[in-house]
Amino acid sequence: MYWGLPIFKLRPHPDSPCRTVFRVEAEAVRLPANGLQLSYAVIGRIGALRLPPAAAGGRGEELWRHSCFEAFVAASPGAGYCEFNFAPSTQWAVYGFDSYRSAMRVAELAAPRIAVQSSPERYVLQAAVNLPDSSRGPWRGTWRGPWRLGLAAVIEDGSGDKSYWALAHPPGKPNFHHPDCFACELPPP
Repeated sequence: MYWGLPIFKLRPHPDSPCRTVFRVEAEAVRLPANGLQLSYAVIGRIGALRLPPAAAGGRGEELWRHSCFEAFVAASPGAGYCEFNFAPSTQWAVYGFDSYRSAMRVAELAAPRIAVQSSPERYVLQAAVNLPDSSRGPWRGTWRGPWRLGLAAVIEDGSGDKSYWALAHPPGKPNFHHPDCFACELPPP
């Protein structure tokens, strides 16, 4: 994690407790040229989790079905947003939406840089990514101002049970796309 930056504490969804994870933290740093540096730390009994080993990275599908770290980025309320998925295997996926869960499509961009570190009590995934070109898509020209950010994680334990962690949770089932989950703001660099 980065020295001196705010640490965001993710909260477990009340319907998905986890006995093996004590805490999930995240950091987000906005970089020039629409860059975003993310760091997630899971504190707990790491050996009791299903975390696939790091392998050759590349695009993946349905990464959220297992342990996965996620970031949602929007420039303004009600506008389009991007969803980033980062798996412990170093596979990744990026999707664009016109509005809340509307018109999902694969977002074209350079592959993120993903690194993982693990110890018996701590697992860290770091990812650096550039947001899609702001001259196209639902985010046309919008990346210049502040960004609304939702940070989340799906953690799968050894039995296959999942816990859902986010900055904030709306009422009902876990739903990281909900506007309530975009709970922090990153100013321009």
